[in-house]
Amino acid sequence: MSKSFVQITTDVSRALGTLRKEIPDTMQGFSGMAKGALQNGAMTELQKELIALAIAVTQRCDACVGFHVKALIRLGVTRDQFMETLGVCTYMGGGPALMYAAEAVRAYEEMLPKSE
Repeated sequence: MSKSFVQITTDVSRALGTLRKEIPDTMQGFSGMAKGALQNGAMTELQKELIALAIAVTQRCDACVGFHVKALIRLGVTRDQFMETLGVCTYMGGGPALMYAAEAVRAYEEMLPKSE
């Protein structure tokens, strides 16, 4: 059975909720850092999320891929932007990054709103 990125992000979100209750200061600090890092500045939030996806792919983090793909879809990433980012991942990370780039494509296609 293949993995579901929707299920992975749902499961991890549930576990993160536990962490927010058990270690609230740490989680608030992490959330603040994420908010500060991703806000629009010299680069857009979309550009920053593409960088985050690239790191998630090269680090081979399923949950990270899922969360950043979800954010990119929310931000209106085009398929071309998405694919070019994965091309850079493959260039910089070689074969292992290529395998996770394929996983990111699966996540993207799973999380895209379905056409009527």
